[in-house]
Amino acid sequence: MTFSFKLRAPIAATLVLGFGCTSPEHPSSPSSTQPRAEWALAIHGGAGHFGEEDLNPEQQKAYDSSLSRALELGEAMLERGSPALDVVEIVVRMLEDDSLFNAGRGAVFTSEGTHELDASIADGATRNCGAVTGLQGYRHPISVARLVMDSSEHVFFSGHGAGEFARTQGAEPADASWFDTSKAYERYLRAAAREGDDPVPLEEKRGTVGCVALDASGNLAAATSTGGMTYKRHGRIGDSPVVGAGTWADNRTCAVSATGWGEYFIRTGVTQDIHSRMLHGNQSLQSACESTIFDEMGALGGDGGVVAVSADGQVALVFNSAGMFRASAVKQGQEVNRQVAMFGPYQR
Repeated sequence: MTFSFKLRAPIAATLVLGFGCTSPEHPSSPSSTQPRAEWALAIHGGAGHFGEEDLNPEQQKAYDSSLSRALELGEAMLERGSPALDVVEIVVRMLEDDSLFNAGRGAVFTSEGTHELDASIADGATRNCGAVTGLQGYRHPISVARLVMDSSEHVFFSGHGAGEFARTQGAEPADASWFDTSKAYERYLRAAAREGDDPVPLEEKRGTVGCVALDASGNLAAATSTGGMTYKRHGRIGDSPVVGAGTWADNRTCAVSATGWGEYFIRTGVTQDIHSRMLHGNQSLQSACESTIFDEMGALGGDGGVVAVSADGQVALVFNSAGMFRASAVKQGQEVNRQVAMFGPYQR
């Protein structure tokens, strides 16, 4: 079932809500003869083993509403001429505050009953980046990652050190209870009850938020944030804070944010592989994303997806899982093409 309606925003265009499988899988694939898009934006809220039957109409509306609000925020910033780097950070901050998603406030619990947060951000103009993993006690991990990039000579901080750095930089703190949600706690209890068997079923291993953008100046940026895997142990780190696996931005090619089974994204260096296919293999964004997700990462048994935008404003939303919360908007001339969708299967 697909709905189309006009937004009240000044740059209104048609928004497609993905309550079913009918939304286009290639929302903006301009041919090589088209000029670069004025700006482009893509967002994800996690990929995993869910279908239309797993979310009731109220839940579907809630996810679509959240993704739509984040999309509108990013669009408004890009329309005002904001840099892509600011856009991806602010959009991800909004998603970190949304308890629907496994990032920030909605983060899953570790096996010790705590929240360990991961995030990374990348600037396509300078190829600079910043990342944190195992962060505790700070409301917006993506902003701490941005501080690592902008205010240190390093790229990646972990655990206690990440928290100390955040404190010295004046990042916004948050009490541990801020991150608690009943949904995440119920998953934690189910996992704890199964300990000794397989404590974490496949459908509870997913969850990330991310945003990629091309701004009016032609600069790309990407940001990714997650609470990781339900009941994760021993300081487990997934792909989200790993630049080259979960996040990538390079003005020569693309910006990419990934979501899915992190171990496989790390093993195949998903986001950098997409970049390399474009830079060295002259593949299109769409072809590079599909080859990486299906023929590399997927061939090993991993699942998940990416949202990506190219230097000329093409957008790719590619996944091999049952579903992926996703949204995109591209301004070409005076027209803005938008979509928000959730379900699969992906049509390659």
